[in-house]
Amino acid sequence: MAQLKIFAPLPSAEMRSLHGPLVILGFLFTWLGLERVSAMNRWWVYGVSLLSVLSALSLILQLPAVVAPFFAANAALLLAWCFADLYQHHHEDHFIMMVLSAAVLLSGNLLWLTELPIHRIVPWWAGFTILLLGGERLEAARARDATPFVQDLFRAAAIVFVIGLALSPFEFRLSLRLAGAAMIAMALWLLRYDGAWQSFQEFGLPRFIALYRVAGYFWLAVGGIAWLWFARFFGAGPLYDAMIHTVFVGFVMSIIFAHTPLVLTALFQLPVEFDASFHLHAGLLHVSLLARVIGDLGFLPGGQKWGGLLSAVAVLLFIVNSFRAVYVARRDWRENRWSDTMTER
Repeated sequence: MAQLKIFAPLPSAEMRSLHGPLVILGFLFTWLGLERVSAMNRWWVYGVSLLSVLSALSLILQLPAVVAPFFAANAALLLAWCFADLYQHHHEDHFIMMVLSAAVLLSGNLLWLTELPIHRIVPWWAGFTILLLGGERLEAARARDATPFVQDLFRAAAIVFVIGLALSPFEFRLSLRLAGAAMIAMALWLLRYDGAWQSFQEFGLPRFIALYRVAGYFWLAVGGIAWLWFARFFGAGPLYDAMIHTVFVGFVMSIIFAHTPLVLTALFQLPVEFDASFHLHAGLLHVSLLARVIGDLGFLPGGQKWGGLLSAVAVLLFIVNSFRAVYVARRDWRENRWSDTMTER
């Protein structure tokens, strides 16, 4: 990667500068699309992930500049349709938040079609992930009978966040500060009302999910503070690096890591069980991000380089552990099926 000064076999310096969009489009949005598939159980939702992959491939193949945002915009449009369809069938308020998240993603990708610099699009991509994942937790809070006032607090923060994004084409720094303040408010709401703390009393998967959800909320708050305080540096340099990675690595990746066992169980229709090795990739992710942020702030030379490298290792371990968990679940299922068959005979 160019920023990390670590060799990566990418075709050009321009491509190395696009590693952020490649990770966001090729991994984060693809995985979030798969998560929606597992929740909705509709085959056509796979199109969201497919279009996200095509957008990332367009960057890798260096196709004309409009191709990648074209695929990305269509992925967002399909996702908005998915959420609107869910709301039409269920009429539950949290689906409105998810429709809003997809609308934010679509707006950002349409702005990308105008060939704005990537750093002007990144806040919209961050907004999509924050509103989507936050909307899911709003659903959980509603299931625990949170009062309408409590739910409205999160909605108010989300509205302020969207207003901040809407200002970005006109007053970019002001928009970042407004969005940053809203991020802090949403993080505090999640820390207070998500209910993750209650699961710390349990063992295994519930505690694992709770631990890394809480860690993600912490990083969302740190990212909000960074956006609010360092808005003028958004676009380049180590402070920009910290502003982006606290959100996409600290918040989004942590939530993805926490929920992956549940997503794999739904996707493969297998009982993917929790394994203590999951703490290895999830814990390493946060240690690496801490090193990176300290390096970005100037307290630890080389922190950004080695923190970024360890984050990549954490993602690789995550992939390996996920495949291993699915393999073990499939093996156990086959063994149990064989045992049941023999018992019947």
